[in-house]
Amino acid sequence: MITPEALDVSRETFARLEAYAALLEKWNPKINLVSRESLGDLWVRHIQDSAQLYALAPNPCKIWADLGSGGGFPGLVIAIMALEHGTPAEVILVESDQRKATFLRTVIRELSLPARVICDRIERIPPLNADVLSARALADLTALLGFAAQHLAPDGTALFPKGVQWEKELQAAQSQWNFTYHVDKSLTETGPVILSVKGVSRV
Repeated sequence: MITPEALDVSRETFARLEAYAALLEKWNPKINLVSRESLGDLWVRHIQDSAQLYALAPNPCKIWADLGSGGGFPGLVIAIMALEHGTPAEVILVESDQRKATFLRTVIRELSLPARVICDRIERIPPLNADVLSARALADLTALLGFAAQHLAPDGTALFPKGVQWEKELQAAQSQWNFTYHVDKSLTETGPVILSVKGVSRV
């Protein structure tokens, strides 16, 4: 079992994460928020994997936008951590699936999180001007950079967890986009990384 110390959070924050995990396990059979196989490893595979992004983000920040939030990873985890640290001031979760958006709103309401949900397609909503932008298991890097160009503030940072093929995605993206990046190894798996991206513009 993961401990509060492993996540570098207070016991109060850990209790909120436990409440979130319980809600996810309750809702998951109906709307498949995470795969059945990964549910047994929920704390490492999803919660710790999401929590590690918090330390990589510039803090304090006003708006953290999470694209394609699904079951709330990393968006709801970030919002729970924000209650402890007072930053980000607001987490915006973008999710086009109405049932998943309803789940996200339920967690936000029950845990009184500093977050809101936009239920629409990413490309259709007005620019969010986010200080931090995240997207986990949503699309390849080339597509994600298109979303970043639309929704990231000019001096903002995008955090994109990527799998073992990340270098191929990076090479493909560099043919279409200009950007600077930094690579951090994942704390939960060997091979995957988190890309911190800034200064996105078309080639």
